[in-house]
Amino acid sequence: MTIRVVLADDQVLVRAGFRVLLETEDGFEVCAEAGDGEQAVAAAVEHRPDIVVMDIRMPGVDGLEATRRITANPELAGVKVLVLTTFDVDEYVYEALRAGASGFLLKDTDPVELLRALKVVAAGEALLAPTVTRRLIAEFVDRPENRRIDVSAVREITDREREVLGLVAGGMSNDEIAAQLVISTATARTHVSRIMTKIGARDRAQLVVLAYESGLVSPRRG
Repeated sequence: MTIRVVLADDQVLVRAGFRVLLETEDGFEVCAEAGDGEQAVAAAVEHRPDIVVMDIRMPGVDGLEATRRITANPELAGVKVLVLTTFDVDEYVYEALRAGASGFLLKDTDPVELLRALKVVAAGEALLAPTVTRRLIAEFVDRPENRRIDVSAVREITDREREVLGLVAGGMSNDEIAAQLVISTATARTHVSRIMTKIGARDRAQLVVLAYESGLVSPRRG
């Protein structure tokens, strides 16, 4: 399977570096580049890539707004967004995750880690390091204006689903959750899917953010 990627960054050299990296690896195809958020959205609509690698700070329409537009478009439901940032604790990154980005990476990430990240996101998993995520979300989740989840949705979560949600928020994959709870991977996947539907999360990463915002999981735990 070839992972098709759109590169969105206002720095030409950064895009060129990513393109060279991806085009020298088997299993990747750069189908378009974008110098700002508006171009990134247009490229996503035109090419329907598997992943948009999105810089946050770009002129005009920034990466945050572009992420919102992509994740809000039902026709782009299969397009994942992987956010790139210079800072690991950044309000824009938090908002991007809330908007539906599948994860984030620092711009100085090793090339091998970037390739691994793209494979993880393409496979439908969230790219969220638990310790960084807790720190990031702890910075913003306690602010009253940041709590937007419908509390009635939380009441629909069963005790088992709460347990699964806690493990998802802890960074576990479906296989790891299955091993922890002594259930099949298919059952774990079903639990996660049902929780996402109940809470209204677009993907696994957004589910983690909503888990913290709802109070079902504490970012200060651990």
